[in-house]
Amino acid sequence: MDLQLKGKRALVTGSTAGIGWAIACELAAEGAHVTINGRDPARVASALERLRSLVPGATVKGVAADLDDANGCLALLGAAGAQDILVNNLGIFEPKPFAEISDVDWLRFFEVNVLSGVRLARHHVPEMQARGWGRVVFISSESGICPPGDMVHYGMTKSAQLSVSRGLAETCAGTGVTVNAVLPGPTRTEGAVNFFSTLARNAGQTMKEAEADFFKHARPTSLLQRFIEPVEVAAMVAYVCSPRAAATNGAALRVEGGVVRSLI
Repeated sequence: MDLQLKGKRALVTGSTAGIGWAIACELAAEGAHVTINGRDPARVASALERLRSLVPGATVKGVAADLDDANGCLALLGAAGAQDILVNNLGIFEPKPFAEISDVDWLRFFEVNVLSGVRLARHHVPEMQARGWGRVVFISSESGICPPGDMVHYGMTKSAQLSVSRGLAETCAGTGVTVNAVLPGPTRTEGAVNFFSTLARNAGQTMKEAEADFFKHARPTSLLQRFIEPVEVAAMVAYVCSPRAAATNGAALRVEGGVVRSLI
């Protein structure tokens, strides 16, 4: 299927690895002109090299900018330029008992996971509306509708993204600009692999055993009973970013492997 993305300008935040990297690759393979973003210049440069190798002839560039405050967002906006597609993928997570989550932690998670996307959308959406076409996607999580007890601050930010996404979509009615949220479930990102490697090592298990235990005890409702691959999330995002998805707007699209049992 031709997603009709050739020549569209796309910015994907937090895209040197994991889901963001997979999204950047998918959009580039569809012919979009992709801007990769990360905090570390060396990682950005490495991601660009890998993407060009994976998608020969791709039009890509990288901008190193830390989006944990307004200045970092301004730096990215200045370097990346106008965009037709904005994918707010950047996110941090950290298991921590509720009583130990400080005010600083709450504010840091909100700043990175929510305000970075708000700041970028506030800049790009009016320009998209003026051109009569645009796509904004917030990468939320199944934790946004099933907040985890061991990461309450993370779940709060994912719920907030759903609210921002739907509210922003309301402001774009009839403009040709769509705003949607995509909700991945447990995904085999580098961060997840490192986390489960540590758990497995501490428990004297293999990674395969640790993964099986996780889905048996922590995510028993998963219909996949395995980690989602980043490319499986990226496929949904690429479609939502395309002209073919014009009727999908203000939606919360689940790519969580059936972890969430509710129908809506």
